[in-house]
Amino acid sequence: MRIAVEGCMHGELDVVYGTLQDLERRENVKIDLLICCGDFQSVRNEEDLKSLNCPPNYRKMNSFHKYYSGDLIAPFPTIFIGGNHEASNYLWELYYGGWAAPNIYFLGFAGIIKFGNIRIGGLSGIYKATHYSMGHFERPPYNASDIRSVYHVREYDVHKLMQIEEPIDIFISHDWPLGITDFGNWQKLIKQKSYFEKEIRERTLGSRPAAQLLDKLKPPYWFSAHLHCKFPAIIQHGDNGPSTKFLALDKCLPNRQFLQIIEIGSDVGPFELQYDEEWLAITRKFHCIIPLTRRPAQLRAQLTDIQENRQWVKNNITSKGTQPFDFARTSTSSGHCRNPQTELLLEFLDGSMNTGLMGDDSSSLKHKDKAKQVVDDSYIYKTEEIFLPDDDDESSDDEKNESEEIAGRDKANN
Repeated sequence: MRIAVEGCMHGELDVVYGTLQDLERRENVKIDLLICCGDFQSVRNEEDLKSLNCPPNYRKMNSFHKYYSGDLIAPFPTIFIGGNHEASNYLWELYYGGWAAPNIYFLGFAGIIKFGNIRIGGLSGIYKATHYSMGHFERPPYNASDIRSVYHVREYDVHKLMQIEEPIDIFISHDWPLGITDFGNWQKLIKQKSYFEKEIRERTLGSRPAAQLLDKLKPPYWFSAHLHCKFPAIIQHGDNGPSTKFLALDKCLPNRQFLQIIEIGSDVGPFELQYDEEWLAITRKFHCIIPLTRRPAQLRAQLTDIQENRQWVKNNITSKGTQPFDFARTSTSSGHCRNPQTELLLEFLDGSMNTGLMGDDSSSLKHKDKAKQVVDDSYIYKTEEIFLPDDDDESSDDEKNESEEIAGRDKANN
């Protein structure tokens, strides 16, 4: 299976798809899947723009709306997670994942999906200690504070991912795992991004929950974005344990390293997206304690054996099939409504589950009673480094603004 991995999309679907199609023609290869590591910006309309936290000059419709409306169809199956510049009101509709547009799948705030026999897991958002233990209290339309916190990673979602026992092939996060720079050429990195040095030396660059997941899941591949640069590393888990090949990628701009091609062993295609049984069991187990206020989830109170839920899923999955529920357009003048995909998933997992999760502000969930290794860029298969030609004046403006954007992310973006 040949997979394209992209860093920060920022709504430039036309550019990324066009670049991959050109690659296919020039090198006579077939791309089976595109994975995006966040800042996808699935903006459908003007209401979605209002939920996008970014400076006004970056708040643009871009190209996703054409794929949402059906005017264009994504030429490659696409899987993405959320970052810190997203149409948060739309992604909240698909909290548990679902089709954001035909052939474009959102992995959810946390989730696992299968593509063929490849298991792909992901965690949306970025880490901010202030909100980590809180519940998902934000509701659209977001106020000035909530629009900056809705994409902050929550302990509840990380805890569910920490229950995974079966091997993950690929994991994606928007921000980097904390301490990942120990396993790559960080000296080269700070020559490119000098303002990272202080955070690297103080061990504050990256996400602590992502580091915990990396240590637990130990996937062969981990991809990230967020910091707008390319950075490879290899993490050896113990003296004789498995290793993880980590790669962070840039954002979609001319002459930037925003795409990488990998080959991964798989069954023979054609490949389709399928629900993951273990993740469905975990979703079923923990949905009843999803925290929808500022109060943290009562994680220790949920003692039901996961195997009980796993057996339930195995017994019932055949009645639904394993493919995700069909895409449904929900864009309205208010920009907020319940998504049929989420409601159908919850109804399937347990008819007594409250399906008003994505409802209006008055809805609430009725709980039930029940060793370091420095590497260069060649560790991963690639056809070539993929750049855009430097023919866009916006690249110079972006370089000018990027230092301020990254250095100030704890204020404006976090």
